[in-house]
Amino acid sequence: MMRNLTKAGVAALALALSAAPSVAQRGASAPNTLSAQERAAGWTLLFNGRDLTGWRSFKGGAPTPSWVVRDGALELTASGGHMSGADLATAESYGPFELTLDWKVEKGGNSGVIYLARNVPETTQSYETGLEMQVLDDQGHPDGKIPSHRAGSLYDITVPPAGVSRPAGSWNHARLLVEPGRIRQWLNGVPTADVSYGDAAWKARVAKSKFAKMPLYGTFTSGVIALQDHGEPVAFRNIKLRRIGAAR
Repeated sequence: MMRNLTKAGVAALALALSAAPSVAQRGASAPNTLSAQERAAGWTLLFNGRDLTGWRSFKGGAPTPSWVVRDGALELTASGGHMSGADLATAESYGPFELTLDWKVEKGGNSGVIYLARNVPETTQSYETGLEMQVLDDQGHPDGKIPSHRAGSLYDITVPPAGVSRPAGSWNHARLLVEPGRIRQWLNGVPTADVSYGDAAWKARVAKSKFAKMPLYGTFTSGVIALQDHGEPVAFRNIKLRRIGAAR
């Protein structure tokens, strides 16, 4: 069939093929949207790409002005400083669930995705109850030299493979799977944590960590998802969640 095309026809066909989307492009969703397949599988958007609907300050009330939406990303642009209590949290609690999102930090940046967190009187920070998937510039932040503090780790609990995170200023893709009795994390498709949860082995892990003196850390099976204000700029997008069972 190609032999019967004129030179002009071949050129036109080549142009049409180059303009056609690839298979990957046809299957990809635009940022902060759900595909038909995702909706059918029970996924929901936690961030709509336009405003902070569904989010609040971890300690209650409206989000602090440091959290803004810019170019389809949820960004921490300024800060009251680390430990300011300005973490951004979902208005709803979740568990068990699967969560995926994209994040990026600037050079030297540090943040975290904290989950199964509860705002209770005995605590002031989300990480005192919730587990944290570390968000970090491994090359530019001092925590990158601590194996259990590298990007993708279940912070201070697991050690992810080296070199999993992308350079500062690049988007990373994170995935969490929180099931009864089991916690798993991935960064850029690489497993970074797989631990039992709530059993004697989990309690032994906590006892060896910096959370040993926080009695409520890692004790809840449902809670809010919080984005940490650690004092450095960070951005998130494509925050998607799928419930996989009722909370216990």
